[in-house]
Amino acid sequence: MSPRSSAARVSMVKKSAIPAINIKAKDFLSITDLDHVELEAVLDLAAAMKRDRVSMRGATEPLAGQHIALLFEKPSLRTRSTFVIAVRELGGEVIEPPADAAFGGRESVEDVARNLERWVGGAIVRTFAQSRLAAFAGAAPGLHVVNALTDEEHPCQALADMLTFQERVGTLQGRTIAFVGDGNNVAVSLAQAATMLGVHVRVASPAGYELPASAVDNAFAAARFGATVTVTNDPIEAVHGADAVYTDVWASMGQEDQTEARARIFAAYQVNDALMAAAGPRAVFMHCLPAHRGHEVTDSVMDSPAAVVFDQAENRLHTQKALLAMLMG
Repeated sequence: MSPRSSAARVSMVKKSAIPAINIKAKDFLSITDLDHVELEAVLDLAAAMKRDRVSMRGATEPLAGQHIALLFEKPSLRTRSTFVIAVRELGGEVIEPPADAAFGGRESVEDVARNLERWVGGAIVRTFAQSRLAAFAGAAPGLHVVNALTDEEHPCQALADMLTFQERVGTLQGRTIAFVGDGNNVAVSLAQAATMLGVHVRVASPAGYELPASAVDNAFAAARFGATVTVTNDPIEAVHGADAVYTDVWASMGQEDQTEARARIFAAYQVNDALMAAAGPRAVFMHCLPAHRGHEVTDSVMDSPAAVVFDQAENRLHTQKALLAMLMG
């Protein structure tokens, strides 16, 4: 597909049709599977779908006649719920094979993908290793695969984060997001998406828990408009003057045995009123949820007017609808 100008990205969604702009990649395993124009187009389309959701219901069904498989090895509230609703509102049908049948070792993940390829148009997969997801996607050239979270990346969350941030601050270019906590999958995808949109990213973590060097390199490689990535061990340095302060749980799924140790290590990285006061005067607070109140964030911040955490959760639906429409429609 030839390059598209920003003016030709996505027109307003009308009742009659979804704009005929497609994502070139077969799968969405990482933010970097999108180019800069496609990322902006997903956000444009998501904003339009959000605005016109009620009037559009039943009017545009780019997934009509298609079945989508949800394969979730890890528990989920937001991701599962919003993908089920997204597929149905786009006119598709959802099937949910049991996790123990898909990933329980009865057969290889490659053979699972080859079977599903004969029945469904796409698979939304939430699993552990990114390499496992890549093997699944690579085995089925006719199957669109979406990363619904791996240990290394969470690109669907980053799409919702960027839409939410854009709703609050308007133009993203030149803005700054500070992520405070573990340099985990959420931080990786956030850094990639933000720098692609011209947003500076600062990540503050304890020594040994920083954003991976490969993620920093990838974010710099994808950056536009001079966007930068700063890795520090000082949370005050990270949030100083920032337009948004973002955090996540200190122990992710699969790290439950480290909960107590991490609580001690990350105690100085709690997002509280004092830390928010060091950010910009209109800084928003972001969290991918679920939040462990009293650990990585205090109640006073979670329940403050600055918090946009439930806007992020809502926007999972709209960005995932836009992604599916552009990837499969």
